[in-house]
Amino acid sequence: MNPQKTALVLIEYQNDFTSPGGSLHDAVKGVMDSTNMLANTLDLVAKAREAGAIIIHSPISFQEGYFEITKHPYGILKGVVDSKSFRKGSWGVDIIDSLAPQSGDIVLEGKRGLDAFASTNLDFILRSKGIETIALGGFLTNCCVESTMRSGYEKGFEVITLTDCTATLSEEEQAFACAKNFPMFSKPMTHSQFLDDLTGEAVQEVETRGYSA
Repeated sequence: MNPQKTALVLIEYQNDFTSPGGSLHDAVKGVMDSTNMLANTLDLVAKAREAGAIIIHSPISFQEGYFEITKHPYGILKGVVDSKSFRKGSWGVDIIDSLAPQSGDIVLEGKRGLDAFASTNLDFILRSKGIETIALGGFLTNCCVESTMRSGYEKGFEVITLTDCTATLSEEEQAFACAKNFPMFSKPMTHSQFLDDLTGEAVQEVETRGYSA
């Protein structure tokens, strides 16, 4: 895996999900704890950035009143509206401090739905930078992460889903998405497996053993 052609896409690491007091935090806290996703992501981002991968933040946001979407939302977006989540200017919409974008990171603008490609310039950014591999982490495992995964797969990118850097509303949903849906449209990995491939440690070990034999 070439770090120069790899992007890490961080989906909705915002206070409304990640932080105590966030409007949706209690709903995802159980799975966040079980996957250790926040600590894993901090480790992942630091090491991937150091290796030379591009870090892309994909927050979602809406005007007060949610005028960007239908007046009669249903499904997951109704849940966002009903919980008054991700409102521009609010604390809840902010990317969590521990993952605040650094110099050289990219912050996508315009995400209003599930797929990080759909209403942003993510595809343009990836192609203009010669990115071939995208690794996905964030919220919700079976919603925005999965939607982005499917689009990335169909657009021809090598897609990696980071199973221990994701969280959703229940252990059942988390397990099903990682075991059944992710393998159909991506290469599921833990963040440690991804970092091994990114930094070449795993490849070097295999080559060394093969040469010695």
